[in-house]
Amino acid sequence: MNKYDAIIIGGGHNGLTSAAYLAKAGKKVLVLERRHLVGGAAVTEEIYPGFKYSVCSYVVSLLRPEVIRELELPKYDLEIIPLDSTFSPLPDGNYLARWGDHAKTRREIARHSITDADAYEQYGQLMVQMAMAVKPLLGTIPPKPTSWNPKELFGLASVGNHFRRLGEKLLYDLTKLMTMSSADFLDEWFETEVLKATMSAIRSWGFARGGMGTISRVIADAARHFGAEIRTSAAVDYVLIKNGRAYGVVLDSGEEIHANIVVSGVDPKRTFLKMVDSGHLGAEFVQQVSNFKIRGSSAKVNLSLDTLPDFTCLPGNGPHLAGAISISPSIDYIERAYDDAKYGDFSRRPYLDIIIPSTLDPSMAPPGKHVMSIFVQYAPYHLKNGTWLERREELGDTVIDTLSAYAPNIKDIVLHRQVITPWDLEQEFGLTEGNIFQGELTLDQLFFLRPVPGWAKYRTPIKNLYMCGACTHPGGGVMAASGRLAALEILKD
Repeated sequence: MNKYDAIIIGGGHNGLTSAAYLAKAGKKVLVLERRHLVGGAAVTEEIYPGFKYSVCSYVVSLLRPEVIRELELPKYDLEIIPLDSTFSPLPDGNYLARWGDHAKTRREIARHSITDADAYEQYGQLMVQMAMAVKPLLGTIPPKPTSWNPKELFGLASVGNHFRRLGEKLLYDLTKLMTMSSADFLDEWFETEVLKATMSAIRSWGFARGGMGTISRVIADAARHFGAEIRTSAAVDYVLIKNGRAYGVVLDSGEEIHANIVVSGVDPKRTFLKMVDSGHLGAEFVQQVSNFKIRGSSAKVNLSLDTLPDFTCLPGNGPHLAGAISISPSIDYIERAYDDAKYGDFSRRPYLDIIIPSTLDPSMAPPGKHVMSIFVQYAPYHLKNGTWLERREELGDTVIDTLSAYAPNIKDIVLHRQVITPWDLEQEFGLTEGNIFQGELTLDQLFFLRPVPGWAKYRTPIKNLYMCGACTHPGGGVMAASGRLAALEILKD
């Protein structure tokens, strides 16, 4: 039997990242992916001939520069195209646009409020400071705060000193940002409703040429370059454990594969409640995993278009279509959208984040045609009435109806559509309850509390079984940070 140094469960971008780093260190690594292609939720698929969809994740946000540099990803044709603008159409025929040009954005905000234009300068400076304050934590392995081990105490002191050096005012502002609702925080800065609504989602986005699957492809190419083996259509059924140690996996085909360590890139509920016999775990740990919050609240609609959408407030083609488009006219609008989901239904007027990838990369669609990615909030995993199989197309109709109020031609130009519900995210992509971050990003599930207290350092109660997915620090988004940090910690052992 062929034995490996490490088996990676799941070929999502974090699993591939861990594989690349372990292979680079000379380990014999096997990645096992249940689907027909690698990438997890970061994939590009040609669902309809000529039209390429970034099926789930659709923008590059915090992909770590150290991963790009250390794995030499540009040599595998990684190219990130900036999304320089955010265009927010309004029901009354007006709009708000924020551009890559700061002066142009300030003039645009001043159309709505001179006061907000002035505040935007100060707010922008504060957000840069906030980003610099948080940035080091994204590359920090969380210390264990209850340990008396000198290394852990040193790590905890380093984190404390980092925050102490921020100064009293910045630390106060950061605490407010982390603990207040975005609505309350933005109320202290701005008066224009659409500005507050569109800024409730902090944006620093780009688009990968070729779609989000390019991110996964180049990391996979790097892993293979370093010697990793990658198998698709290879679903892991359960983890082999003996005397408290993991020593391999069994595939759903019945095939047994052995390794010195096993690294799970899937979420903790799928790992510990489905792939590991509960007899190998303590009751307290099983309860912690069971309590891990992983409720999905979003959906995705992908469209093939005959031509570009024509927005009433800003007709025709233009730079406003080459960035993000946000259907979020007010904070009240977003809250009403959430209220529907809170009581077990999808939003009747959803909050939509949209990009048109083909305006940035023409290879995503046939000549003269376009593709549109629509991130939909909110859509609960558990519906009060009916099932997602029964109501999937109803959700798609709701999204099209909502968008048509701003771009009336949208119904006439849709050639094909793909509707992905939270149930689909679970069934097809292995995301429990459709949670795109493998677990909610709330304060009680961050840093040394992620995924559960006491097990935030990528290790688990089972010897030689590790975690490397977005359920670990620093969390979700296409960052590759969890995969990198997990591999670095594994190599210490």
